Amino acid sequence: MAATFAAAEFNVLATASSVLTGVEANSNSAVVPWYRRVTRWGQVNITEKDPAKYDIAWWRNYWKRTQTQGVIINAGGIVAYYPTKVPLHRQAQYLNGIDLFGDLCRAAHEDGLAVFARMDSNRAREEFYKAHPDWFAVDGDGMPYRAVDMYITCVNSPYYNEHIPAILKEIAQRYHPEGFTDNSWSGLGRDSICYCAYCQRNFQKISGKEIPRKKNWDDQTYREWIKWNYNRRLEIWELNNKTTKAAGGDDCIWSGMNSGSINGQSRSFRDFRAICKRAEIVMLDDQARRDNEGFQHNAQVGKLIHGMLGWEKLVPESMAMYQAHRPWFRVASKPEPEARMWVIEGIAGGIQPWWHMIAASHDDRRMYHSPEKIFNWHKTNEEFLINRQPVAGVGVVWSQENADFYGRDQAEQLVEQPYRGITQALIRARIPFVPVHADDIERDSAALSLLILPNVAAMSGKQVAAIQKFVSRGGSIIATGETSLYNEWGMQQNDYALADIFGAHVTSSAPAPAEDRLAGEAYHTYLRLVPEIRDGVDGPRNGTEPAITGKRHPVLNGFEETDIIAFGGLLRPLKLDAGAEALMTYIPQFPVYPPETAWMRVPRTDIPGLILNTSAQGGRIVFMPADIDRQFERFNLPDHGNLLANLVRWASKENILLEVEGPGLIDCNVYQQPGRLVVHLVNLTSAATWRAPLDEFINVGPLRVKIKLPAGVKGTSLRLLVSDQKIPVITKDSWSQFEIQAIADHEVIVLS
Repeated sequence: MAATFAAAEFNVLATASSVLTGVEANSNSAVVPWYRRVTRWGQVNITEKDPAKYDIAWWRNYWKRTQTQGVIINAGGIVAYYPTKVPLHRQAQYLNGIDLFGDLCRAAHEDGLAVFARMDSNRAREEFYKAHPDWFAVDGDGMPYRAVDMYITCVNSPYYNEHIPAILKEIAQRYHPEGFTDNSWSGLGRDSICYCAYCQRNFQKISGKEIPRKKNWDDQTYREWIKWNYNRRLEIWELNNKTTKAAGGDDCIWSGMNSGSINGQSRSFRDFRAICKRAEIVMLDDQARRDNEGFQHNAQVGKLIHGMLGWEKLVPESMAMYQAHRPWFRVASKPEPEARMWVIEGIAGGIQPWWHMIAASHDDRRMYHSPEKIFNWHKTNEEFLINRQPVAGVGVVWSQENADFYGRDQAEQLVEQPYRGITQALIRARIPFVPVHADDIERDSAALSLLILPNVAAMSGKQVAAIQKFVSRGGSIIATGETSLYNEWGMQQNDYALADIFGAHVTSSAPAPAEDRLAGEAYHTYLRLVPEIRDGVDGPRNGTEPAITGKRHPVLNGFEETDIIAFGGLLRPLKLDAGAEALMTYIPQFPVYPPETAWMRVPRTDIPGLILNTSAQGGRIVFMPADIDRQFERFNLPDHGNLLANLVRWASKENILLEVEGPGLIDCNVYQQPGRLVVHLVNLTSAATWRAPLDEFINVGPLRVKIKLPAGVKGTSLRLLVSDQKIPVITKDSWSQFEIQAIADHEVIVLS
């Protein structure tokens, strides 16, 4: 069925202030802007073949079936889905006079839905290039950058300053969408350098220098070029918002789209924290999981973004109902359990669901059923899923600048893997945590007893001072790898900036060889536990080990029958202060093959892999030069995960607000609303935990839960929102205890 509305300009009656967007009207709805009320989104990513066959009536019914409150509709940019009058704004190949965007926008408004007009504005076809070749990005030889058969536009050219604003103005004035979003708004990525006249002139004006001729992270001009590119994307953000608000009203916002990967944001010159300071809503383009991240990545991203954006604002996420990533099958349905679990983990992290499909009709119709159940559940329980604050005693520090200037082209290995290793260990141990941006430590650490810095190597003076202040208040820290050894530009210093807190110092200022930090496979290295325990332990003696009796430190609980654990990395000597205690030392490499040669050439050294200390204010300090966090992410060895969990429990003085006993891998997320706690438990236990796709849930249980109640929560009433039941709860001395018999995919506990 073709589009059912006439292709003509019209002024819709429903505006941002009058559209209910599927949310029940109340006395406050008139003053709450639409971008704070729309919590379920849907998107058909229109193809150029769709205009003549788009069955709008069917999709309107689907919006109702899925309780969709807002829709993202392709409007313009690379391709226009309406009869545009902007020069060189190419209309879709099969548009043939149909006003598809207008028809869909009108239908959505009639149904009470909000509309995000979707733009795609970073490239154009040859006709446009020939008309304005100076508007396009060029390499050092003056040749244009291309993406298949299209040319990539330059962010400093009139394409972004004039052409895109003209399109935004035309759409806003003609169709009155509530706002605009754009998934390719930031132009040429970091791996390429543009030398067009606009870039050369603008960089010269700002820096007084020429654009660097090649990538060189050790060149200050190159680093300034990186910062300049970040700032230009913020200028685009502000220009587009100024344009849409002038044309469509104060609530007609432009909100781009952003990635759930910090490394991805860096490679696109998108400063996440600066963007969140400017955004009213973050439209997240993070459609599916990767095997090494798991479903839990989605909850972590939600909490990370809310930590910058604020928990009063919304973070809708594009969630593919088709097979995404490994490999791509754009029009084939992914298994419903895989799609559902990605949505569930997003909800657990404060993300709002947004179903996403490619094309207006499908031969594989199974994807239509995937969002229905979870979207309807979301509508029923929406009040418990928004307007809440996370509750945790542990914060995990991160920094995009650390990814840029320390991680550089190896940010995945040096920055993201340690972060994922720590967070995965916390999830495995069922310890709630919140991400903390390094620039927000002072603001966010007041309610935390422990900060973890997973290889946060590049730190500014302000960030270092914030950690020192936190420790001076009695806070505890865990730092790993090369934390604080580099300044904010990624230049190695003579010693750790936090050396006095660590109780450890660098003995050589020579930069670590690249192979010390990056290994494609694990090195055959180990860590020796101190002290070694032999008396009363079963096993033969080798004649060289010391006969030591005694009790090990609590962080080594569970390792009573071993004096070593596998490591996989490399270490260099450090000098320890008096009072600092090394509980693990380095065992260098020795052969793996043939097995006859697999014996330790140097069984003991004094090179520390794990150092414990105590601050003058009583805070517990853990410094782990051994990158066990990174190794855990890479190889998932239980010894590494158990050690990391032990360190967290010790450093937090066992002050963990949640205990969950029972089988399985459970992601535990705790939130507070006035008078109640909301606990979201997600069951990650399956045959597909680390390899997509998931096609079967495995029940876990019973789970015995104990949780500490904050002030204002009585803990006398308990509801389970997924299984829809009330269960008994015992509350004593500000702790509540209860038992859940089984969880298939997830359970949400409301304790009031």
